[in-house]
Amino acid sequence: MKNIKRIVFFAITLAVCSNLYAQVHDKSWRDIIHKKEAAWFATPEAKQMAENVLLYQRDIGGWPKNVQMHHSLTETQKQELLVKKQTNEGATTDNGATIQEMLFLSKIYAQTRDEIYKNAFLKAVDYILEAQYDNGGWPQFYPLKKGYSTHITYNDDSMINIMNLLKKMKDNTGYYSIQPTKMQLEKINVAFNKGIDCILKTQYKQNGVLTAWCAQHDENTLLPAKARAYELPSLSGAESAHIVLLLMSIENPSKEVINAVNSAVTWFEKVKITGLRKDRIYNNVGKIVDKRMIPDENAPAIWARFMELEDNAPFFCDRDGIKKASLAEIGDERRNGYAWYKNDPQLVLNKYPEWKAKHDLITIKKNNDEFNIVVAKDGSGDYETIQKAINNTKSFPYKRVTIFIKDGIYKEKVKIHEWNSNLSLIGESKDKTIITYDDYFNKVGLGRNSTFYTYTLLVEANKVVLKNLTIENASGEVGQAVALSVFSDEVAVINCKLLGNQDTLYASGKGRQYYKDCYIEGTTDFIFGSATAFFENCEIHSKKNSYITAASTPKDSLFGYVFKDCKLTADKDIDEVYLGRPWRIYAQTVFINCDLGSHILSEGWHNWSKAEAEKTTFYGEYKNHNVGFQPEKRVGWSHQLKKQEAKKYTLKNILGKYKKASKKEWYETL
Repeated sequence: MKNIKRIVFFAITLAVCSNLYAQVHDKSWRDIIHKKEAAWFATPEAKQMAENVLLYQRDIGGWPKNVQMHHSLTETQKQELLVKKQTNEGATTDNGATIQEMLFLSKIYAQTRDEIYKNAFLKAVDYILEAQYDNGGWPQFYPLKKGYSTHITYNDDSMINIMNLLKKMKDNTGYYSIQPTKMQLEKINVAFNKGIDCILKTQYKQNGVLTAWCAQHDENTLLPAKARAYELPSLSGAESAHIVLLLMSIENPSKEVINAVNSAVTWFEKVKITGLRKDRIYNNVGKIVDKRMIPDENAPAIWARFMELEDNAPFFCDRDGIKKASLAEIGDERRNGYAWYKNDPQLVLNKYPEWKAKHDLITIKKNNDEFNIVVAKDGSGDYETIQKAINNTKSFPYKRVTIFIKDGIYKEKVKIHEWNSNLSLIGESKDKTIITYDDYFNKVGLGRNSTFYTYTLLVEANKVVLKNLTIENASGEVGQAVALSVFSDEVAVINCKLLGNQDTLYASGKGRQYYKDCYIEGTTDFIFGSATAFFENCEIHSKKNSYITAASTPKDSLFGYVFKDCKLTADKDIDEVYLGRPWRIYAQTVFINCDLGSHILSEGWHNWSKAEAEKTTFYGEYKNHNVGFQPEKRVGWSHQLKKQEAKKYTLKNILGKYKKASKKEWYETL
């Protein structure tokens, strides 16, 4: 009798519990996150769901997709999840995963202030930052899985969801109750800008004209890529719409962003489908059994999910990947189980008129001469900031673009992008046209390579001229802090002041650089990098007993740093300065006919505690003079050049392109 009662009790309990669970199962996890009132997130029910969310989070910081996290878990399932945590299996941003869980944690933290939710959220921020490719894109899964999921994924708004999250955090909108750390925020700014750069680079050109984007782009070539068998390389209406909405949300868009939006809108107008309505046929239990396209002249515009890269023609396909011209030609399963038409681009078209009125390119520049631009802080020029002027110049121009900068203090972090070649920044006067910023290693906080992000002015383009400028890193003596970084070829810096402390000038890359009539100051290794660089008639000023140069010349380079007719000076009481030390063991640095002050140590050079560098570096001098030139006391592994050896250290031989011809060299036209 007792057993019968137990069975009946168990059956009743099971029925009641099953009914409760069924009610929970009927809820959509996404709806819970987005539709529940704020107060609900303080309830025991919400906290129970939050326990599941924490369990599903992988140790790397992300979550798997397509999981109804509000479903109850058995003890066995919980143990399995603890194992999966460590494997990081399935962590992704696809189908809203990770982004939606972060929003849930933000909402529950706003009500409870429980640090466990904050910490899980911040771990997810780190996950997103870690998952980004160097080119700015994000894969579908991270850690990476084999196959198409490694592609840069716009599909189902995976990358755009990430970018919108980063934008909300960097703009401090208050959308999330949890604020990233200072270090995370600095990384978020970098990641967002890299993401925008990736978006601009992946916009597809059709016969030389910018159009839209594919659902996936190859992570290496950036070209449209295939995913599942029926998701072939194509132009995508839906994903492209949400990319454009993101670009339109940028407060001060660059010329490239404006051009991308205008081009995409033109494409949306060109490929929209009118006079056609999508009808769904349902059975008696509400399931879609057929989709049909019906002529209807009053139907709103729609856009195909997939369009041919060559001519924008819509196409459809089953799991065999064979393209068909119409929806009716494919089987029931794919026809009814996939969204082949979308209306998302209409959101862009609705917002575009207001956006265009605000950002029309015609209103950006005051004069019509795109090759001669004026920057002035008082508004009397074409632009008030240097970066905006650079962003709105022609890319890869055949004719030199000159940006004249009026006197003033421009507190900006300036970047001359790779496509801004053939560009001159000319200041009104060296002492009064000042570009300054104050980033330094610990402030940037991007890991062991933070130095390279600290620049005030960065040159990535070839054929750039900087003239009559002060370029300053104003952070003080706080460690590595770059004023000027140059990575490119045929760059000239003329009559400029480069001010800083440690790592003032990063003259790097494999290109040729020319520094003439400049004042360069610093403390430690304040001229460093791998470039072939010629310094002529410059004052090199040491502010501390330390090292002037730290070359990292590549092994195969003929020349490294060459200083000719330069004057080496120092602050008062500075008396122990080395000419250089090898950042990398094949460093090359030569001083010719230079005035070496008394602060230069008699031994001249230091091996940076790298005994092997004494055999591989080339440190040389020729006809230097003044108290700091003591050739007989120099370290034995340095070189005092002979006349014949010194003859090769000419401007033409080091920086020239036409070494055996009489053509005018690039530096002769400055």
